[in-house]
Amino acid sequence: MSLPLPELYHRVLLNTTKVSNLPAIEDETQDLVTECLNDLKSLHARITELGMFSPNETLDDISTRDLVYLTVPYVFAEVQGRVRTTERVDRLKSLIQAEKYVQNFVSLLEKYNVVPEDEQALYQRKTAEVPDFSRKRELKINQYKKEKELKNRIEAVRKRTGQRATSDEASSDFELIASLLPAQSSQVPKPDDDLESSTDEILRETITLLLRLFYAHASSQLQSMQQELELLRNAPPSPITGPEDLVKGEHDHRHKRRKSEENAWKLDIPVPGGPDGKGPLLDPTGKPLRPFTILPSDAGERARLQTQVFGSGHNLPTMSIDEYLEIERHRGNIITGGGSASQAKPTSSEQLAIDSEMDGTLEGEMKEEEKRQKDEKWARYTDDNPRGAGNTMNRG
Repeated sequence: MSLPLPELYHRVLLNTTKVSNLPAIEDETQDLVTECLNDLKSLHARITELGMFSPNETLDDISTRDLVYLTVPYVFAEVQGRVRTTERVDRLKSLIQAEKYVQNFVSLLEKYNVVPEDEQALYQRKTAEVPDFSRKRELKINQYKKEKELKNRIEAVRKRTGQRATSDEASSDFELIASLLPAQSSQVPKPDDDLESSTDEILRETITLLLRLFYAHASSQLQSMQQELELLRNAPPSPITGPEDLVKGEHDHRHKRRKSEENAWKLDIPVPGGPDGKGPLLDPTGKPLRPFTILPSDAGERARLQTQVFGSGHNLPTMSIDEYLEIERHRGNIITGGGSASQAKPTSSEQLAIDSEMDGTLEGEMKEEEKRQKDEKWARYTDDNPRGAGNTMNRG
């Protein structure tokens, strides 16, 4: 005899909680993973058979008891992500399947308008595509604040229903879902058919807030999955190794990815450095422990400064000395002549007299006429200006 739907889902959530707290490489963990996947497939088949969610319905058409089963694809993705894989191809197939579950969950919530449009726009923005570091930091802070607000509202609503309040890490996502299942949670009274409207409204509000919180988690997971899929598709083929090495490599990869996701949400990531190469950037009093440079927030300016790191410390010449002197000579900035060569060279008048003596040539006739005109101008000048005419210093 098959279990009732709430009891079956409660068993799935209980085993999923255990799976999330156990190492994935253990055989015991994989046995629980297999059992969870089989139960989830049976649960999904029964939900589909009952026609619990119809594409023609709206969120208001779904009863409060059935609303909690919208989380099934989210749980499916979490369990699928704990499947142990020893080959890259197997990991790729498992990750693609988990991505489909997450996308199905996100599409369901968007279809029924569970998540407001402003929250959808906030979580659909990929932090990796934001070029400016300050804007990326601001986006992460806004997403964190929104998740914190949703958690606080869920706790406030649970207190109103008489449930035990939990801290941020006291209850997992799966325990929160189990606490909202009808006729199964030990903290929520078993609902009767004649539920009071106020109690039903509070329970519905709690489930809706929880779905919005899972939407935030799913959006972040979807971005991480897409990045890992891209790495797996573009990674070079790995050499053949033993099963133990493959399991260890899978475990190390998961650990590094989890650590990277944790650091992505931290505003103050420890910076290696200091006098010993291992300490922080600043001491407790704020005194710098090693030299550092404050870069501008503009990405283009940072890129320009980065290109100058290995450049020369001075401006390199753009032309040779001969090219520079040739340009200056054309500009008239170079004075030529002078010295012994200039002393031996005839003056302009002497050169004109020599050229005028070139009889029988056109150039000689032209120079002779030029010399005649020059002599005539000089004669007129001496007639108009006799010697001593301009000296008035010794006159009484």
